[in-house]
Amino acid sequence: MPLYENVFIARQDISGAQVDALADGFTQLIGEQGGEIKKREYWGLRNLAYRMKKNRKGHYVLFNIDAPAPAIAELERTMRINEDVLRYLTLRVDQLEEAPSPVMQSRGSREDRPRRDRDRYGEGRDRYEPRESSETPIPERAVERPPAEQPGGEPAPSEPTPSEKVEA
Repeated sequence: MPLYENVFIARQDISGAQVDALADGFTQLIGEQGGEIKKREYWGLRNLAYRMKKNRKGHYVLFNIDAPAPAIAELERTMRINEDVLRYLTLRVDQLEEAPSPVMQSRGSREDRPRRDRDRYGEGRDRYEPRESSETPIPERAVERPPAEQPGGEPAPSEPTPSEKVEA
């Protein structure tokens, strides 16, 4: 049978349990049509690149499917009708990936990194001390400059010179 990858995006205002129920319904539909879901991944609630039907976020789900073409056509028809599905994309592939998808791999590496606030306000510090780094230093802010001088190097006539102040 042909192999497919399907990703669909569900609305942001439904719960994770409702997304699972929706995915279970699609899995059952594929099973009834003589196909099989080889892998299913829930990628979570993620930001969309642009607003779709007044949604800024969406629940992403990936299916790796081994099914005949009519089963995929029925799956897409059902997704098109369902109002909880914002977008879907089905691709025919030569072979299915058994390893976690790149989205899931990047999620794991993100959790391994320490949080920023722990680095900045770590234990043993009474107050914030800037860390030394090899980055280019930030230029100092502009310091008050002496009054503007005329092109000839003489001070501007509007302000008296210090010697004039003493004589007065």
